[in-house]
Amino acid sequence: MHDGAPISMLREEQQLITELLQILKDEQQSLVAADIDRLAALTPRKSEVLMRMGALAAARHAALGEAGFEAREAGMEMWLCTHGTPDDKALWNDVLAHTREAKELNRLNGMLINKQLSHTQGALQALRPQNPAGNVYGPTGLTATTTTSRGFLAG
Repeated sequence: MHDGAPISMLREEQQLITELLQILKDEQQSLVAADIDRLAALTPRKSEVLMRMGALAAARHAALGEAGFEAREAGMEMWLCTHGTPDDKALWNDVLAHTREAKELNRLNGMLINKQLSHTQGALQALRPQNPAGNVYGPTGLTATTTTSRGFLAG
């Protein structure tokens, strides 16, 4: 899969971030179209890609640490200054740019989800009776009224 060098893991991360971007774009289209079935199919794919990306980033950080660099993004920058080729640096910049794009798409999708949720909650609220003691439809579809009976205790 990779040879243990931080840059080889970064190549895999680039493939995954590209896949994630497509999933996020598909997710956005599904949200706009209110296509719940398509959204349900995208969610596990998105989770899997994110999990794989996290594992690769952790492996890259570990490789950086073993090479004597900080085990985080700043260490990758330093590793590239010491060992990276111009193509490696371009790859890193590409991954960073795609990561920023994915974060923004995810933020926008979150806003769309909140908007849909707010709309749904408003529609549900409109269906609720205004008078709490009013008629409510029961599971049979017939009007069910809530009545409270109080028994008398004779003593």
